[in-house]
Amino acid sequence: MRALRARSPRPIVFSGIGGDRMEAEGLRSLFPLADIAVMGFVPVIRRLPTLLRRIREAAAAVVADSPDALVIIDSPDFTHRVAKLVRRQRPDIPIVDYVSPSVWAWRSGRAKAMRASMDHVLALLPFEPEAHRRLGGPLCSYVGHPLIERLDELRPNAAEAERRRASPPVLLVLPGSRRSEIRRLTQDFGDAVALVAARVGPVELVLPAVDHLADEIRARTARWTLKPRIVLGEAAKLAAFRSARAALAASGTVTVELALAAVPTVVAYKVAPFETWLKYVIKVPSIVLPNLILDALVVPEFIQHDCTPARLADALAPLLLDGEARTRQLDAFARLEGLMRLADGETPSDRAAAIVLDTLTRPRQP
Repeated sequence: MRALRARSPRPIVFSGIGGDRMEAEGLRSLFPLADIAVMGFVPVIRRLPTLLRRIREAAAAVVADSPDALVIIDSPDFTHRVAKLVRRQRPDIPIVDYVSPSVWAWRSGRAKAMRASMDHVLALLPFEPEAHRRLGGPLCSYVGHPLIERLDELRPNAAEAERRRASPPVLLVLPGSRRSEIRRLTQDFGDAVALVAARVGPVELVLPAVDHLADEIRARTARWTLKPRIVLGEAAKLAAFRSARAALAASGTVTVELALAAVPTVVAYKVAPFETWLKYVIKVPSIVLPNLILDALVVPEFIQHDCTPARLADALAPLLLDGEARTRQLDAFARLEGLMRLADGETPSDRAAAIVLDTLTRPRQP
């Protein structure tokens, strides 16, 4: 939003749906973002009437406002339905999708279907434009991941780099940012770090937590043999990243943060038993984003029944010590930064804003 305002020759008025930070930039939010912030099969079913109503309301608001462009942001199960309704009623409004859905992993037919309602997809991962081209999707451009703009916050200063080398090593534990992830992973993570400490010696455990889950995390980690230091807030999390020697993390965007912060990592994930069918439809060799960007299985991952304390400890312990396992990840993470940076030094926000403004005048693709 800031980059659009800086680049536009005319004043910009923002309306739509967003959270506090977007409202602080001038967005008039149609309804609270929390109304549609639902994940998981059962929670979605429970909230389905509300979600369907909000989809209709959002599309109607776009048509009524008649904007110069509609930018939908992530949340494809919601935003793509809004885009389809808008395109049906106002085919003249350009639609840009900021954040590609994972068509390269599953439900690949979505890429071709998106052509009917989207003019341009802004990809956060460098391999996504080729995936859309291969799958017959809409025009897609890599604009860079927003984390690239935050490298200074992820990289240690001299004192923090020294702490990374000091004893006892700082070991990050990140069991997820959703209640279901924490419920399934926390005890395995606690047992794993206890095995690691028994093998390599004392470690300082740090667990960055989101505020609304802090009490549950405190209750669950109270059972651990080794007690973590729980830190809250983005600043404290980033400070922990800058001092950490290694990490044990749930799969997700945090794995990209850890890679860009040069923190060797082991990744784990578990889903509910009725969701195990996903393994039959996911078509990627890894669920770890840095592995997909690097096109190499660099970061060890342990999914479902493979996620055991013993296996996690076996992979994690060598990352706390100087040796081949640690060096291999650090070398790969240095390559990752090069793959994710934009060639001309432009920031992701500037690149995204330029494409949105260009889409206003570019002829629609058939």
